[in-house]
Amino acid sequence: MKDEGGRIDLTTRTRRFAIAVIRLYAGLCKTPQVQIIGKQLLRAGTSVGAHYREATRARSTVEFVSKLNGGRQELEETMYWLELLEESGGISAQAGTGQVITSLHAEANELMAILTVCVRNAKNRGDDPQPSSFVPRFPSFIPRPSSLRQSIPPARRRRPARPSAAADASSTRRIPPE
Repeated sequence: MKDEGGRIDLTTRTRRFAIAVIRLYAGLCKTPQVQIIGKQLLRAGTSVGAHYREATRARSTVEFVSKLNGGRQELEETMYWLELLEESGGISAQAGTGQVITSLHAEANELMAILTVCVRNAKNRGDDPQPSSFVPRFPSFIPRPSSLRQSIPPARRRRPARPSAAADASSTRRIPPE
């Protein structure tokens, strides 16, 4: 799906990235060493989109940033496995496989830059429970989590119970040595 500027949205872009990783894995040599690295690449490369999708459903800025950071970690791991495949010579002799790895590495770098900017912008927004430029806002008829807290009068909010002095004294008793 494209936005007004003709750019592909991040959901589609991460899905295409995952599909490209799956196709690369299918074309790898069948030696055990290459298959192990390939499986790691497959796991990391396909989970980037999953992390982004989870981030779009985040309930708070903290959760949003956490999910995007998980996606960034998976991208970093994907780049590592791509480098290992390239440098170890584990790529099959098919024409263009090296070019596929180069293009995947470039796309991973671009996705990393995009997610980094998203994280930075979300952190700069502060306490906004929904980062509005990345995730759809709550409809107006659904109260936001922060507005729910503000609507409860301070006298009715529960406060954590403080431990009693007797409990403090009993926890500090010493047991005599035998």
